[in-house]
Amino acid sequence: MNRRGLLVAGGLGILGAAGSGVGLVEANVLPGKVPLDRALGRCGDAPPVPAARATVRQETFRSAARGRDVRLVIATPRATAAGPLPVVIALHGWGGDARSVLTQALDRHLAQAHAQGIPPFAVVGVDGGEMYWHPRASGDDPHRMITAEVLPRLRREGLRTDRIGVMGWSMGGYGALLLGQSLGPSRVGAIVASSPAVFTSYDDARATNTRAFDDADDFARHDVRAALGRLRGIPTWVDCGRSDPFTGTARRLRAGLGNPAGGLFGGCHDNTYWQRRAPAQLTFLGRELG
Repeated sequence: MNRRGLLVAGGLGILGAAGSGVGLVEANVLPGKVPLDRALGRCGDAPPVPAARATVRQETFRSAARGRDVRLVIATPRATAAGPLPVVIALHGWGGDARSVLTQALDRHLAQAHAQGIPPFAVVGVDGGEMYWHPRASGDDPHRMITAEVLPRLRREGLRTDRIGVMGWSMGGYGALLLGQSLGPSRVGAIVASSPAVFTSYDDARATNTRAFDDADDFARHDVRAALGRLRGIPTWVDCGRSDPFTGTARRLRAGLGNPAGGLFGGCHDNTYWQRRAPAQLTFLGRELG
């Protein structure tokens, strides 16, 4: 083979190797699928923000369970029939707070859902900090804050809390499953877990987020995968983007729950994905609670 032929063959070999590498990344054999999908524009864009508006109010109270002042953001449709509205507690992801329900335009999507005939309910965002929605060795307990402080407070304000909905994304998706397991079907009427950040082991959790659990015992006590049977009887939605590092875990959760509502969709582990899923999630919650 002459020099020109060698150069052409070498170039084709490099392209072939590169193509094979991309194929292996696509198949999740090699790491890097999420960055690759972001580079290729597969994460998608945020949907238009609905024009409909809800009534939004914010409250702050001193939480004994968390040892600090915490905020509530309460969104309700503006025109509703008489009677107390059911409550959906919205659990934010890592780095978020009660205002995440506004960042993700859940108040607008709620108003639009009601305008389209979905039974009305209130969406309540709460400050959970970065405690991964369970009691911690520090004494900070966002779980008890919800059950012993937030729900009684909302009941006193005229909302219906005897049978609630729970929704969350990422860390909050994990928290929604955990809260549903704790309260059970007698108190929880529906659960939405979007891109739940559920780890397969304590080592997996520690490698990803060293602050998610105190130690291996803490992880074992609050491993939602080991208690999926407690969710029987609760209508549950689990979804995840196909370009999300938690896709495999979400697929296994869905299988363990008997293929609940939701599914795997195009998208990444980000706000644009969660906003795209919000209309269907709120429709699911409204119909189950209504």
